[in-house]
Amino acid sequence: MSSLIDREAPVQRAIVIHPDREGRGLARDAEARLEEAVGLAQALDLDVREMVVAPLRRLTPATLFGSGKVEEIGRICELVEADVAVVDDALTPVQQRNLEKAWQVKVIDRTGLILEIFARRARTREGRLQVELARLTYERSRLVRTWTHLERQRGGFGVMGGPGETQIETDRRLIGEKITKLKKELVEVRRTRTLQRAARKRHPHPTVALVGYTNAGKSTLFNRLTQAEVVAEDMLFATLDPTLRMLKLPDGRPAILSDTVGFISDLPHELVESFRATLEEVQEADVVLHVRDIASPESDAQAADVRQVLERLGVDMDERSILEVWNKVDLLDPRARADVIGDARRAHPPAMPVSAVTGEGTDALLAAVAALVDEAPPVDVYAPVGEGAAIAWLYRHGRVLERHDGKDGSVRLAVSLSPQALGQFEQQFPAAEVRPH
Repeated sequence: MSSLIDREAPVQRAIVIHPDREGRGLARDAEARLEEAVGLAQALDLDVREMVVAPLRRLTPATLFGSGKVEEIGRICELVEADVAVVDDALTPVQQRNLEKAWQVKVIDRTGLILEIFARRARTREGRLQVELARLTYERSRLVRTWTHLERQRGGFGVMGGPGETQIETDRRLIGEKITKLKKELVEVRRTRTLQRAARKRHPHPTVALVGYTNAGKSTLFNRLTQAEVVAEDMLFATLDPTLRMLKLPDGRPAILSDTVGFISDLPHELVESFRATLEEVQEADVVLHVRDIASPESDAQAADVRQVLERLGVDMDERSILEVWNKVDLLDPRARADVIGDARRAHPPAMPVSAVTGEGTDALLAAVAALVDEAPPVDVYAPVGEGAAIAWLYRHGRVLERHDGKDGSVRLAVSLSPQALGQFEQQFPAAEVRPH
């Protein structure tokens, strides 16, 4: 599959256009979306020379924009010597092709842009398979634009059949076969992931998943909580493949923390479907931490986009233990910080204001996570002399609330364990006595 952007070519000059479908004068929203689109373009190392918000009062089927706006943007492309025009919207194959003819530059829509970023950033075999599947699904309807060898073979307008049509059908069939092959490979990958998840479930560690809008600071928070060194850059989609690490909760109890791909508004349908397996980590988690960039003026809109994607993935927002983490409080001025902290306390359930950079609020966050995963009532465990392994096991797999050491060397613990962990403990250490607390 060829790349939409030639990685070997010199840095390409780009113009970014955001079609403002609202047309209601919401300048801040349009400007914020334009800024996000520029960030996506820069993530592909494009040299953005010009940014344009283009109000759309009426959609033109052939070119999306009206003829006057098409001519205006064409003059800008010529003036800045653009190689690429990024349209921050979904274009039909016909619109994309017509705009390329009018502007004499390569045109990439929002879906193609995001797919290209994912293709460059995916590192694991599963990530690469998912991206390739999404890109093939996207490109299948764009053969007349992307597969340039067809240009020489297709007949003139009005010609039915002919060698060009046969070639298009052949290539479409080949892409369909490759899609089928990729889906089979992904089924095998998902089976492996299911086995790995089942193996993790045999070890009674609660699981916590980070979700959030891209660039909300998830990876920075992940590193802060786990002392890991996951890539964390001020860049859209800096990390794609899910990463799992052990997390120490208060009182030493371990949990598994997973960092997932960042979400974005209007996430392409092809990616939502192909990344469903990756985001199963969210569906299976005991606790979901929704990380928000609380310093962004778009924080509420971004949170709504995340919730929408989660619902498209089948995550029931009402039945899950979801805790909002309001990140980047260090970027707020004192008055705004005080307002945010007050709003966090009044939220239902309360939100957790933190700074992943400075560590502010992370201890309270871990305590809140521990409270959510410790739903099982505590039990009293009596360990006679010589059962040191049992005591150590409880500290590793449970949350010890109280400890009383007997004069004879025995130990009595009040400990919170999941039902699965409790059953495993009783089977593994029959000499220990378990009673209700």
